[in-house]
Parts: sequence; structure tokens; C-alpha cells
Amino acid sequence: MPLDKLDTALQQDIDMLHQEGRAKAPERIIMDYIPPRGENGPRYRLKGSDQEFIRMNSNSYLSLSHHPALIEAADEAARRFGAGPGAVRFIDGTFHYHVELEERIARFVGKPAAKIFNSAYTSNLGLALAINTQHTYWIGDELNHNSIIRAMRIANVPRENKGIYKHNDMADLKRCLDAVPAHIARVVIIFDGIFSMRGDYAPIPEIVALAHHYHDRFKDGVITVVDDSHGIGAFGNTGRGTAEFTGATPDVIVGTFGKAFGVNGGFVAASKTVIEAIRQKADTYIYTNPLGVADCAAALKAIDITDGPEGQQRLHQLKERTRQFREGITDLGMESIPGPHPIVPLLVRDTQKTHDMVNRLFQKGVLVVGLTYPVVPRGDETIRFQINAAHTTADVDYVLSVLKEFADH
Repeated sequence: MPLDKLDTALQQDIDMLHQEGRAKAPERIIMDYIPPRGENGPRYRLKGSDQEFIRMNSNSYLSLSHHPALIEAADEAARRFGAGPGAVRFIDGTFHYHVELEERIARFVGKPAAKIFNSAYTSNLGLALAINTQHTYWIGDELNHNSIIRAMRIANVPRENKGIYKHNDMADLKRCLDAVPAHIARVVIIFDGIFSMRGDYAPIPEIVALAHHYHDRFKDGVITVVDDSHGIGAFGNTGRGTAEFTGATPDVIVGTFGKAFGVNGGFVAASKTVIEAIRQKADTYIYTNPLGVADCAAALKAIDITDGPEGQQRLHQLKERTRQFREGITDLGMESIPGPHPIVPLLVRDTQKTHDMVNRLFQKGVLVVGLTYPVVPRGDETIRFQINAAHTTADVDYVLSVLKEFADH
């Protein structure tokens, strides 16, 4: 049957997104990577342009994706076992690289066991499917990532089994805990470690303390879950994330290999029993092919690098460039959300000015993300910058010089 009728209906949906200002811009296509040279860090070329761009919108915080050791490890694994696994994990699709990566990431984050997925997104979905019941109550931060929200939906969590607390507001979290119905057996407090649009972090010690206080009220206790996708590898003295930075560890850690580690895939780390429940019950694990061995081999090498002297050097570089950029914004009299994380939001608080600044940065060879009304409320318009370890002092100075054009007006 022809798709004419469906196309017409979907085009109306797309047109509405454009009218509301929520439609995605056409995707820019990266055509070339230019390695660091002289005072400059890496540059990129886009389709249709000969201009070289600095990426200030990349999650690759440790700049490991072009590391020769990762590429060599991926190449060796792919040549030995092929580009794809050929089956799901349950049907002989498990290779030793999968198991080694699960054991390695579990040790890295300090948990007894871990299970890897194709992404942190599917990790959150799989966790929810594995631990949710009719008598489970979920409590989340109001700024939680979309994957956490979707996880509750895919697990069919009813409205009456959900609570939302104001961002990082522990008094409001306590209010949610007090409001849990008496028949509930299990409570899950779930939150981002680093909030991806703001660069601020969850007060994990306070969350864990509240969970402990209420734990004995419920048959299965109160479980704390952090999605630390922007923290693992990039935050804390040794890159072990928000738990390390704050000094408290939640019961379950969700993370990714696709940001600081520069590869692909996600994971859940927890007790051996939780991980076995995920293996038995998580649809997003059971019914889809796993990561290819090349991704696993590269991720293993990335964790080893992060956990050694070179990782410490890259973390130091990341912190220094983040400090340089944050101080530069302050010196320009511009507003940001304070914090040590390499996500640095520039609060512009005006839609048109945000568009103008993003366009000017693009003209000057700087790629950033602008968030404007109606995606964010009026007055919260923001440009998100993300510092990477491969950014140089000269790179950051250059970006600040472009921003200075607006500070002077």
C-alpha cells in the first residue's frame, strides 16, 4: 500500500514541530578529522565547507576516540572475531571480550558485577524492566535524562507509583519519600550524576543518607540508582565519576563507554543478583545483538588508559582547560552555573541573542549547542560548551575571544 496518507499526517506533525520551534536543524556531516598541530587541538571539516572547526559540543571528554591503542585493539579484535557478533548473547553471541569488559568496568566503579548494553539509554531501560514490580515506587529528579523517564514508561510504571522532586532539593525528596503509599514494597530513587544541560551534580551523600533513613520502612528497601554517563571517566580524582567526587556510592551505577571513554555502549553495575536479574529479564539485553568485539576491545583499552598515568594526565589537562574556560567566562562578565565539570553552560537568557551567538561562533569555526525557547523557558536560554582533554590553551583562548565580541556590546 502507498504511504501517501501516512506521509501527509506525518508532515503535519513535522510542520507543527517547526511552528513550535522544537524541530531539529539539519544534521551537519563531519567529513574529515585533522589531528592536533602546533598550538591547536583537533579540528574537523563539515560537508560543504573547507573551514576547520573546533568541537565544543563533544562528549568525548578524555579525547580517547583517536587514541592509537584503542584503534589497534579494535582492529585486532575485529580481524579475529569479525565486525559483528552474529547473535544475541543467549544464542552464542557472547565473546570473551564482552565478559572481560563487564568484569573490568565493575572493578573500575567498585561494584561486584556489571552487564553491558548497546548504550546507556538501553541500560536504563533494561534496569527498569528487571527491577520494577507492581509494588515498586520510583522517585526521580525533575531534570532527569529522557532515558530515565522512558525507562519508567517502558516498565509500565503507573502515575500513582511515581514521585518527582525539585532539582537537587533534598527537602522535596524527603517529601516524596513521606508520600510513598503504605502498600509499596520497593522504592527506587533514580537521578543523573551530572545533569547534561547544566553541568551540576547530584548531592549523592544526602540522597544515600535519606535512602538509608527510609530503608527499613519497605519490604525490599530503598534503592539508589545514578546514571553517571557524563561523570564516569571525566569526574573525580581518578575519573570514577560523581560517586568518587562526592564521596558516596549509590547501590546501582549506570554509565556509558560513549562519552569520556570515547567508544560506544553502556553498562549497569550493581550486586551480582541485580545483574543476573537484568540478564534474565531485561528485554533491551535479551532481544538485541550486543556490542561488537571491536567496541568492547576499545572500551577495555580506554578504561586501562584512564586507570593509569596517562589517564591522570588527561584528567589534569581536562580540569585545567575547564578552569581556564570558566574563569574566562567570569572575566568577560558572563554568567554560568558554577561547578568543576567540563560541561559549561553559558546563560544568555535571550532567544535571539543565543541564536546570534551560536551563528557567530559557527562562522568563526566553533561548534556549540544552543538551547532556546520553547525548548527551555524564556529567560533560561543557554549555550552549552563541553571541554575535552585535547583542547589546548590556545583553543580555549580563541573561543573566549569570539565570546568577547558579545561581552563588549
